[in-house]
Amino acid sequence: MKSRTKSINMNKNTRLTAIVFLLFNALSAMYGGGSLIYDPSGELLGMPIEFLEKSPFKSFLIPGIILFTVNGLFNLLVAILGIVKSKLFPDLTILCGVLLVGWLSVQIMIIKAFSLMAHGPYYLVGIILIFVGYKLRVEERQLNLHVQ
Repeated sequence: MKSRTKSINMNKNTRLTAIVFLLFNALSAMYGGGSLIYDPSGELLGMPIEFLEKSPFKSFLIPGIILFTVNGLFNLLVAILGIVKSKLFPDLTILCGVLLVGWLSVQIMIIKAFSLMAHGPYYLVGIILIFVGYKLRVEERQLNLHVQ
């Protein structure tokens, strides 16, 4: 019984960690994406339009919409699923991490610039989301084995 209680507490801590990182990513992406939607020139965020010279975009509007929805609203939805303890939560947490790492990688290829201060922390968040999602998946299996 003690082992099962320890597993439940580990799962609760891992779930809480995932929710915190999902909310952090959601709120910052909604701010950044919303700012780019509001001001597609990028000036509001101090992003020069020259970043888009070799991209398919003439303004930051479409990237802003993608950022707001994929890394913003979707992460918020997944965090809510974590709060209500959806069985989809571990896999969707992994997906959020993969989408964030993918977003950053494409962004760096398009703007042809990498900033350790701007990109580094978000790469770390993406990797953490992948890791905690996987850990949740493993912990869920272990809990299911204990129940049977």
